[in-house]
Amino acid sequence: MSEIWLIIFRIAFILIFILALIPVLVLLERKISAFIQDRPGPNRADIAGIRLGGLVQALADALKLAIKEDFTPGAIRSKALFTIAPMVLFLMSTLTIAVIPFSEYFTIDGVKHLMQAIPFDGGLLWYLGFASLSIYGIMLAGWSSNNKYSLLGSLRAASGAISYEIPLGLAVVSMILTYNSISLNDFVIAQQGSFLGLPAWGIFLQPLAAIIFIACAFAETNRAPFDLAEGESEIVAGYHLEYSAMSFAMFFMAEYIAMTAMSALVVTIFFGGYSLPYLSQADLATHYKIVLLSIASITTIIGLLFIWWVSKNNVTRYKIAKDHRKRENKLYYALTVMIVVAIDIVCLYFYNGSLGEFGAEVVATAVNLVVFALKTFVMLLIFIWVRWTLPRFRYDQIQRLGWEKLMPLAIFNIIITALVVVYGS
Repeated sequence: MSEIWLIIFRIAFILIFILALIPVLVLLERKISAFIQDRPGPNRADIAGIRLGGLVQALADALKLAIKEDFTPGAIRSKALFTIAPMVLFLMSTLTIAVIPFSEYFTIDGVKHLMQAIPFDGGLLWYLGFASLSIYGIMLAGWSSNNKYSLLGSLRAASGAISYEIPLGLAVVSMILTYNSISLNDFVIAQQGSFLGLPAWGIFLQPLAAIIFIACAFAETNRAPFDLAEGESEIVAGYHLEYSAMSFAMFFMAEYIAMTAMSALVVTIFFGGYSLPYLSQADLATHYKIVLLSIASITTIIGLLFIWWVSKNNVTRYKIAKDHRKRENKLYYALTVMIVVAIDIVCLYFYNGSLGEFGAEVVATAVNLVVFALKTFVMLLIFIWVRWTLPRFRYDQIQRLGWEKLMPLAIFNIIITALVVVYGS
């Protein structure tokens, strides 16, 4: 029975993680772009005066797309392919993150269980396979739309995939040689030690592979500066030009899910995954009381900083008869205090008691989940930051970058890695 609940938890965690992140990422995309362009961003949509920092705007957009008419042009080549294209892209993007480990093995009745939605040891091959299949959704959308701009967008996506997926795969080969495994969980466990006084993270062991992989990761998600497949200044909107309402929303969500999955993979391979530097799950479980005190202290500090930030920033300099910000701030204060007090009480309760081996493992797993989420979130912020900082590359520039720069460097890195592994061990 415990194993069934563990399976449900693994699947539910990943699904809730990616689906709950979509409205947050939409808000961050708008807020960060507004900050870079020196403007406020969305801050007007509200529910009874509560704006949630602009999150209500993202919820309003989701509701608009859900109730909007889903119009299908009459001159499309195939209605069936036109309909399933966004579903293919959405499904492939969701399946890629299913093999990302978000915690170390969890032991039940002496049996170790992989903490992945789909417990598969060859998770790296699974990821690369389904990430490559996602291009079929774009190709089907572009061809079935019977629109020259849509077809050009899908062709651009396919040619781009060839140019950057090869160096991405070669960068992965060098990491497989380094870790001597294709299991993503083994990658994370291998990074829990130290290397020349630094955490044994992949970015320190293989800096060139990290640069190549991260550059290709931006291209894999079809985001700027690699968004040739939907370059609005050249081909209007690209492969999803003829889509509207929820069909368009599925392309939109698939992009953010793919971005989340790629961020999680980058974190897993190069930044220690779910683990803290120098610490394993066994270390966290052994010293769970220190971990509980640390959680209570950090949560309290973050709560106080959030209340201070809200009181300083969620205000207006204009004279308004009925300013909803005051009531909104009271809600923020109350929710923050309730959450902080609840977490502190739980931590102190278990600190004064005896959790046992199972309880200590649960605490260590909870820490791993939080660390995994935070690292992935930071990587997502970098994705958004780069999109609104760098201009779009031209088609020929992307081809040259993939074939003439990244691929020779990736091959060179494999040779060096193989020599070090063979003669340095």
